[in-house]
Amino acid sequence: MKRNDLDIYDRYAAQWWDGSERWLRVLHNMVPARLRYFERFAGDWAGRRVLDLGCGGGFLAEALARRGAVVSGIDPSEGAIEAARAHAAGEGLEIGYAVGVGEALPYEDGSFDHVVCVDVLEHVTSVERTLAEVARVLRPGGMFLYDTINRTALARLAVVSMAEDVLRLLPRGTHDPALFIRPAELHAMMRKAGLAPGPITGLGPRGLNRRGDFTFGTVPLKSVIYMGTAVAGG
Repeated sequence: MKRNDLDIYDRYAAQWWDGSERWLRVLHNMVPARLRYFERFAGDWAGRRVLDLGCGGGFLAEALARRGAVVSGIDPSEGAIEAARAHAAGEGLEIGYAVGVGEALPYEDGSFDHVVCVDVLEHVTSVERTLAEVARVLRPGGMFLYDTINRTALARLAVVSMAEDVLRLLPRGTHDPALFIRPAELHAMMRKAGLAPGPITGLGPRGLNRRGDFTFGTVPLKSVIYMGTAVAGG
């Protein structure tokens, strides 16, 4: 079976916002927890230039725009970007979307106050090149806010065996566990790129909503999904 199957984002682009796909509802449900954590470090988003790297169909980008950020979003999936543009237009939100990859960002040096990157680093071709590009497009002192999946046996069991193969919370083949990243490895690559890593916390299920979908929040366990920040110029 194909792993790290990025074609799924094109296949499901038309359903991104209609609530028909459980895995997309789960992705949407993760946005509030991510923002609550990121806001501890980023503070007020209003007027900040923010890049949503790997934005998909725009769940996080729209939430940031509603908080007053000046948002750009980039993703390699043309279908997801089309869905994001259409939905933002329908909501009256001005978000600058582009098709592209993290390893070669089409933005000038120092273009952004913050770069957010969620559910992305475990999918890219080169984490090192992506982090170098993040550091380049951030202003000095700008912040990188991210989450990714730890390379542990528990993460493989939870994300691949259970979430994909058994519970079907994600399409089968979404992740390749060989691409999961240990925090120490990620922090070393950040420092090499000129990013000073900060503390990390876990992200995980905290309850169920009325549809029976998971809701999320910070958790002590960092061995599955972990969130963190880093500052440019460190």
